[in-house]
Amino acid sequence: MKIITDKNEALIVVRQDGMALRYVSFELSSDKEVVLAAVMQDGRAVDYACKLKADREVVLAAVKQDGEALGYASAEFWVDREIVLTAVKRYGEALCLTSKELQNDKEVVLEAVMQNGKALLFASDELRGDKEVVLEAVMQNGKALRYASYELRGDKEVVAKAVWQNGKALRYASDQLRNKIRQIIQDNLIKYLK
Repeated sequence: MKIITDKNEALIVVRQDGMALRYVSFELSSDKEVVLAAVMQDGRAVDYACKLKADREVVLAAVKQDGEALGYASAEFWVDREIVLTAVKRYGEALCLTSKELQNDKEVVLEAVMQNGKALLFASDELRGDKEVVLEAVMQNGKALRYASYELRGDKEVVAKAVWQNGKALRYASDQLRNKIRQIIQDNLIKYLK
């Protein structure tokens, strides 16, 4: 594809396909109007935004459209609480790109696990042991139980919610609780068969 050097043409193209920003001239990929149009159509287009990867307004628009865009933005935004919070609301696993401080920020982590329970993997150890956070994670994805603290993998309420969401989550319960559940099932099955 030819390189687009006309601003009007570039605007038309990137409004239809934000990733077409890769086909515009260097000058236009540094033009804020063109770049904003592109990232509003596809946030990941920020990867082709040349100088504007470090522009807060552009990055915020990109992560509002697609939280995964955080990975393509300048690393300085990986510690910007507002941008990270916006990103994890759209793409929970963007939590993996953030600072340890934000991985320990309960509001940020809650938003991430509500969007994708597996984001619990990227939370701090402290929050992986926080019952409220873990409950949100397992209600979104039962298999997120595997990332919870060992203590919470033995919590009856947490395990019940995880298994309710996904029966296969039982494999991540603590050995003690899993054995107890097996014994209850076995005892009840024997009673039923008599």
